[in-house]
Amino acid sequence: MGSLPVIRQTAAGTDWTWQIVAFVERAAAIFLLVLVLPVLAICALVLCLLSRRTPLIAHRRVGWQGSPLWMLKLRTMWDDDTPREGWIEHIDDDHGPALKSEEDARVSSAFARFCRRHSIDELPQLWHVLSGEMSLVGPRPVTRHELDRYYGSHAEEVLRARPGLAGLWQVSGRNRLSYADRCRLDLRLVRERSILQYCTILLRTLPEVFRGKNSW
Repeated sequence: MGSLPVIRQTAAGTDWTWQIVAFVERAAAIFLLVLVLPVLAICALVLCLLSRRTPLIAHRRVGWQGSPLWMLKLRTMWDDDTPREGWIEHIDDDHGPALKSEEDARVSSAFARFCRRHSIDELPQLWHVLSGEMSLVGPRPVTRHELDRYYGSHAEEVLRARPGLAGLWQVSGRNRLSYADRCRLDLRLVRERSILQYCTILLRTLPEVFRGKNSW
């Protein structure tokens, strides 16, 4: 991973309470994947027909302890008529978008906007929770460029926690926040990590997803 720090062992990784949390998360991921499978299948089919491309994409991100992570998502952006090939397209974009725009022309479908607004496109990442690559709560995975540019000397702290489906910045304004705010909230999440914080973020995530107020 070049200049990225690779952390072999952290306090959070050896604490027995977080080992129990990780076990419960995997069990929950199995249950949730079975529960949302019909929704995922329907959405994948519709997005495949709309985009004429693979319904699943995998973005290269920096995972836990600096390991590479191919983060799965449903395709909600497209800007050409390239036919689909297979079922997963791997996108090795090292820079990644610093900020998302509500007016992004690549989100040309009302159905795709609905999936993004209510985080349906993120549901495939339950697979990463099941595999142990991600957590239900943690800093969102970023590219190496984003980590080096925006987190700088604090990158090592962020990598101490597994990246998460939900995080502090998502329930504090999400896309309406600046990248500096996102970095600050990610660091706060890692530094103040506790079971109470974990449960609070989970409980705040559900209303945020249903409202879709700060996502696009």
